[in-house]
Amino acid sequence: MAVFVALGAFLMTLAGGWTAQHVTDRRHLVLGLAGGLMLGVVGLDLLPEALRAADTEIHGVPAALLLFVAGFLLAHLVERLLAARRAAHGAVEHGAAGPRHRSPEVGLTAAAAMVGHSLMDGVAIGASFQVGGGMGTAVALAVIAHDFADGFNTFTLTRLYGNARRKALAMLFADAVAPVAGAAASTFLTIPEGALGGYLALFGGALLYLAAAEILPEAHHEHPARSTLLCTVAGAAFIWLVVGFTG
Repeated sequence: MAVFVALGAFLMTLAGGWTAQHVTDRRHLVLGLAGGLMLGVVGLDLLPEALRAADTEIHGVPAALLLFVAGFLLAHLVERLLAARRAAHGAVEHGAAGPRHRSPEVGLTAAAAMVGHSLMDGVAIGASFQVGGGMGTAVALAVIAHDFADGFNTFTLTRLYGNARRKALAMLFADAVAPVAGAAASTFLTIPEGALGGYLALFGGALLYLAAAEILPEAHHEHPARSTLLCTVAGAAFIWLVVGFTG
């Protein structure tokens, strides 16, 4: 049953990626929307869940928040290291040109993190069905509802950093398959809730870095229009509605 329900997440992820690749003539709007979706996912979905699951404190600070900051710094460090390696091999990086002229590896790494997150979503679906049908249905609806944003962001992130369309499609397909694989794997393994919360916090910090330091500045660089800002607000509001209806 869990695997069957996860097929809904598979289709919703593909729908999000399809939408992202068919609005390329409004690139600034796509990036503005992606930034808003990512901000909403981090602040309204991942971080609250991480704080609930990883409820321990380290020196007076919730462990989830420490991992959240660590994820942000880790994403920044990885990007700088890749940019330095690229520059050492003779590639010129123009700060004003945006992520399109930076390391494609950053986009692939970010997309791979999205795939990992979708895999954990599938595990969550499977584990919830082990608890009971009602719980499984509620979790499945929550996952399916926000997988549109996951597919949208996976394709957008991969393409934003200059990767070929075929690579973006490959990452999108991997992201779509991940919930199904996770649901199937959940019949054989159980992930401690604390470890899951730590992962969500770390992933959320990295995702926030990409949204705030890369995607949103790029969205407003060439088209600082009011419509771009409205798309960002709409993306965050959409996640708020999803969390409210499925929470």
